[in-house]
Amino acid sequence: MQLESNAFPSRPAWIEIDLDQLRRNLQLIRRELPSGVQLLAVVKDEAYGHGAVDVARVALEEGAWGLGVSTLEEAMALRDAGIRAPLLLLGERQPEELPWCVAHNVTICINQPSTAIALAKVAARQNKCVPVHIKINTGMNRYGVRWDNAIELIEFIGSLKSLHLEGVLSHFAQSDEADKTFANLQTARFNQVLGTMAERGLRVQYRHMCNSGGFLDLPHAHFDMVRIGILMYGVFPSAVCRRIAGIQPVMSVKARIAGLQNLNPGDVVGYGMRYTARSHRRIAIVPLGYADGYPRIVNQGHVLIHAKRAPIVGGVTMDAFMVDVTDIPEVRLWDEVVVMGRQGAEQITVHDIARLKNSVSYDVLAGWRPRLPRKRLFTGLTPHQAQGATVLEGAHGTGQ
Repeated sequence: MQLESNAFPSRPAWIEIDLDQLRRNLQLIRRELPSGVQLLAVVKDEAYGHGAVDVARVALEEGAWGLGVSTLEEAMALRDAGIRAPLLLLGERQPEELPWCVAHNVTICINQPSTAIALAKVAARQNKCVPVHIKINTGMNRYGVRWDNAIELIEFIGSLKSLHLEGVLSHFAQSDEADKTFANLQTARFNQVLGTMAERGLRVQYRHMCNSGGFLDLPHAHFDMVRIGILMYGVFPSAVCRRIAGIQPVMSVKARIAGLQNLNPGDVVGYGMRYTARSHRRIAIVPLGYADGYPRIVNQGHVLIHAKRAPIVGGVTMDAFMVDVTDIPEVRLWDEVVVMGRQGAEQITVHDIARLKNSVSYDVLAGWRPRLPRKRLFTGLTPHQAQGATVLEGAHGTGQ
């Protein structure tokens, strides 16, 4: 028996990534896109925890124009994996990052003249004319040049020979709520900039503003491209935004029961003795805790075992928590537990976890820690995609 360090069994807690469902989600999204509107797949932060390389390959195979990332490290990881599609690096860049962006054909967003000047110099030294996108601040007040001052920067970039103005973008502060007042104001401000550009003969290939919520609810803001993030992972950005039938979550979080205890009346559970049994109870130990990204809660929440809800008792600890399985007598050691996902007719959604965490679904998806092994599920992938996914399947804590 060989006991090599790279062949030890995975821990009895893991994340499943259904790449087939990701593909179906992308197909459904693209069916909703008007002709001529491109899709930018947002794969920042390891594709919201789903694995950036796998997601990028599926998205590109399903017709995505390019990929959106947030850090140079994320962009280089995709390039190192052999992905040559357009990469749009969102946010702001330090001057020392620019040579890498130019050398590896990573398109940056420009928010201020100093970045344009520095990038133009780097591109000229490398004998390149590089595409750029200008970020227009229409009211979110994060990155970007204010809409009422934007035309000066746009014209300035147009005067720099080593820069090619490929795109103009903005970002909604709130696109997925029922009240679209501010979103419509932002759209009007963006259109104001576009109108001035048209008057002055300044043209770009891509005008884009919509995130997932905007794509769903603001068709008048689709322009030339939409930036899809959380929706392609099967999560609707809010409870009130439009639904697309067939969109389903790509990620599930699972574990196996690692222990069982029988409690007598008066017995307590866990640190701080936060739960006391009032009758004879049977509890199961789930080997997953707040060090894996699960909320550090007390006597709240449920998991699914044998397609039934089992309540959490006591407090969630670093590596484990306990659930009451008294009403599920068929439970046995190493039975499967669904922490997030579907089992039978029951489901625990990312929004359920977000409420426990007092946060949002984006935080939950991206918050699962790398020490949880990622297992890829795929059946209908292309040979290239299947090969890449096979290599990664069951990797120990790679976070890929």
